[in-house]
Amino acid sequence: MSCENLTRAPEHRPAKAVSADGRNRASSRGVLRALTLGSLAALFITELVLAWPRLAEAVSHLQAPHPGWLAAAVAMALGSMANYGRMQRSLLRSADVRLSLHQHIGMAYAAHSLNETLPGGPAFSTRFNYQQLRRYGVSPAIASWSIALSGIFSAAALAAISAGAAVAANSKPSWGTLSALCFTGLLLSYAIRQLTRYPHTVQPIIRSVLASVNRLLSRPADHGLDRLRDLVNQLRAARLTPGHAVSAAMFALLNWLLDALCLWLSFRAVGGGSVSATALILAYCAGMAAATITIVPGGLGIIDSALILGLVAGGVDTATAIAATVLYRLISFGFIVGAGWIVWLAMRRHR
Repeated sequence: MSCENLTRAPEHRPAKAVSADGRNRASSRGVLRALTLGSLAALFITELVLAWPRLAEAVSHLQAPHPGWLAAAVAMALGSMANYGRMQRSLLRSADVRLSLHQHIGMAYAAHSLNETLPGGPAFSTRFNYQQLRRYGVSPAIASWSIALSGIFSAAALAAISAGAAVAANSKPSWGTLSALCFTGLLLSYAIRQLTRYPHTVQPIIRSVLASVNRLLSRPADHGLDRLRDLVNQLRAARLTPGHAVSAAMFALLNWLLDALCLWLSFRAVGGGSVSATALILAYCAGMAAATITIVPGGLGIIDSALILGLVAGGVDTATAIAATVLYRLISFGFIVGAGWIVWLAMRRHR
C-alpha cells in the first residue's frame, strides 16, 4: 500500500497545481476586468462633470423637435454607421474573408465609441478592430490591411465631398491638399497591391531592417524573421478587385453623406427654414475637419462651434444653428456613441 501511494502521489500534485494556477489566472482576469470597467466609468463621470455646463447651455437652446424629422434624422445616423460596416465588409470580401454584416456593423459601433470617447481614441479603436478581426479568424496581415484601407477610403471620401461642395459654392478648393491625399492613397494602394502579388521582393528589405533593429536590441540577427515572413505571405490572399474597390468607395461616401443628411434633418426638426445643400455640406465638412485636430473626447465644443459657425456663414440665424447643432450632436454623439458602448459591453460578455 505504501508503494502504491508513493506512485499515485506525484499524479495528483500536478493536477492540483494546474487547478490553482488556473484559479489565479481567472482571479487576475476578474480584477483586470473590474479595474477596466471602473476606469471607464470614472472617465465618463469626469467627462460629464467637465462638459455639463456647456451641455446644459446648449440644451437650453433646444425646444421640442418635430417627431417625424427627428425619427428621420435618427434613421440617417443609423444608416451612416451601417454603411461604414458595409465598406469594411467589401474590403474583407476582396480578401475572401466572409463575415456577417451584423459582425461588421457591431465592430463599427464599438470602435466608433472608443474613438469618440477615450483620449487617444483612434489608437484604441484601431486596436479593438484588429483584435476583433483576429477573434473572427482573420489573419494578422489581412486584418491590418483592411483597417488601413478603411481609413484611406474614409478620408478620401470626405475629401472628395469637401472638394465637390467647394466647387459647387464657386470657391477654390485646396487642390494641393486634395492632390496630395489622392496621390498618397493611390500610392499606398499600389504598394499594397504589389506587395500582395510579389511578397518575395520585399524579403531582402525586411531582413536588412530587422537585422538593424535586432542589433540595437542585442538580439540574434534573424530574430522574428519567420514571423514577418508569415505576415508577408498572408497578404497573398488580399486582392482588392475593382468591383470591391468601387463598392467600398460608394459605401464610404454614403457613410459621410447620410451623416450630413442627419444634420440637415436635425435642422428641419427644430423648425429651420431653408439652407442650401452646399452651405450645409461645407459646414458639415468643417465640423468633421475640426474633429481630426481636437484632443477633447468627442470634440465637445470644437465640432459644435465649427458646425454653428458654418451654418451661420451659410445664412442660418444663430438660434436655429445652435438648436440644429445640439440636436445633431445628441443623435450622432449621444445616441450613437451610447449604443456603441452597449455593443462593446455585449461583445466583451460574449467573448
